[in-house]
Amino acid sequence: MRNGVVLFTSDRGITPAACARAAEERGFDTFYVPEHTHIPVRRSAAHPGTGDESLPDDRYLRTLDPWVALATAAAVTSTIRLGTAVSLPVESDPITLAKTIATLDHLSGGRVTIGAGFGWNTDELADHHVPAGKRRTVLREYVEAMRALWTQEEAAYDGEFLSFGPSWAYPKPVQAHVPLVIGAEAGPRTVEWIAAHADGWMTTPRTADVAASAALLHAAWADAGRAGSPQIHLLIVSRPSPDDIALWTDAGVTDLVWGVPDADEATVVAHLDKVASRLP
Repeated sequence: MRNGVVLFTSDRGITPAACARAAEERGFDTFYVPEHTHIPVRRSAAHPGTGDESLPDDRYLRTLDPWVALATAAAVTSTIRLGTAVSLPVESDPITLAKTIATLDHLSGGRVTIGAGFGWNTDELADHHVPAGKRRTVLREYVEAMRALWTQEEAAYDGEFLSFGPSWAYPKPVQAHVPLVIGAEAGPRTVEWIAAHADGWMTTPRTADVAASAALLHAAWADAGRAGSPQIHLLIVSRPSPDDIALWTDAGVTDLVWGVPDADEATVVAHLDKVASRLP
């Protein structure tokens, strides 16, 4: 299994560049950051963790732009992959976002992994004119359109939420296929969406039975006729035991994602040292 670290970036504490550099020096494989464009003050959407309109902490209000954050990380690293946990592609113009991601992949030498969510904060989505009931459709169309722009000399797309005529768009990503993993609870609709449109699944902090969800995903993958196996990125929420690691290995987990505190550089580096000393 690969090991990554996720920094819930904010406008205080360690910078993404410093955290990514320290993680790479300690042998971690991937550096992840989250995304929220803004948080509406008045909301009806309940946070998945609190169950109501309250937020677990104020970092949600203060997140950095993920692609700018990862670009700064790319500039000071050479091997660590650059991922999101998770980004919200439906909250960006997809033509512009395709350019941003392709540029990051180009400049980093092909190190981008997109972790994407459908979006729990439906009030945030509404400000981006994304209908809550259609957010999966919007994400599918945006992903399809971006892939066309990344892979075709003259790309065009015609969908319900996005249409454009034959267009040139460079740079192309270094990677022939930029990996996409979906961060969500793995219900039947989600695993079918992943099997049809993505490369893997990312757990949430509330995922209770990773093995059962992974089995559901593998079944949907096989039903869709997909070759190989899906990536499974597991967010670590407590110190795992050897039995946990064995269970996750059997379930097909490919990546462990270890959280680091949103704190000063010395505190974060000390935390990375501790985590690195007990990696499986």
